[in-house]
Amino acid sequence: MAEVLCVKTNDFEMDYCKFGRGDRIFVVLPGLSVQSVMSSANAIEASYGEMNDVYTTYVFDRRKEIPSDYSIQDMAKDTAIAMKELGLKDTYMFGASQGGMIAMVIAMEYPGLVKKLGLGSTSSHIQPQQQAVIDKWISLAEANDPRGLYQEFAKKIYPPAVYEQLTEYFNEVSKTVTKEELRKFIILARSIKNFNVTDGLKKIECPVLALGVYEDTVLDSDATMEIAENLEHRPDFKLYMYIGYGHAAFDTAPDYRKRLFEFFED
Repeated sequence: MAEVLCVKTNDFEMDYCKFGRGDRIFVVLPGLSVQSVMSSANAIEASYGEMNDVYTTYVFDRRKEIPSDYSIQDMAKDTAIAMKELGLKDTYMFGASQGGMIAMVIAMEYPGLVKKLGLGSTSSHIQPQQQAVIDKWISLAEANDPRGLYQEFAKKIYPPAVYEQLTEYFNEVSKTVTKEELRKFIILARSIKNFNVTDGLKKIECPVLALGVYEDTVLDSDATMEIAENLEHRPDFKLYMYIGYGHAAFDTAPDYRKRLFEFFED
């Protein structure tokens, strides 16, 4: 069973969940969410549990107390500090969506922490049409409308058939959202605006796998292709594009984890 733990540094505390018993260290950096993914620790383990004999997995949350102005670079720095506090290095890292943005910065600025890097439905350069989706989420959170936020969020990240199955579930979950969670969501969502590390991609030293989705209605497929255009000259870069699974293909595509771990095993 996954353990939810807390790493304490001189400046902050950060929750993480841990499972597995393998010698390799697998680090997961989740995307932007309305509520912490730590409440889903056991579900996350169920998704990745088949690799428990090979990997010990760490899934990092954002820091507990976040300042009002908190950038992706700040998140990367804090996550790197937390990893170092736990003695982690040479990890197999996967970042999804905003987690992918954080993972890219970690790989650029703290190369000793990342041995191989998987990027899912993410962007190195936020464009205006991508920001418009995030701005809609922010406006719903600012209006204290958790139900509307959850519905708009789910509608954008999942394909229509999956969204329809989950509509009532998200209505119920939205009833548990607190004002503090909405405040934190707004800060984390705002951090995405003007994010641009495309010029820094050349600093990444480790092998990279980019997994994108043609029908990504949050960050769109061009975001993944921009990463690919800057790394495709490298023999240790791989790209795979999904069709029909939506932004959250990392949750919906049945072969997603297989592709990720095959890349790590190469």
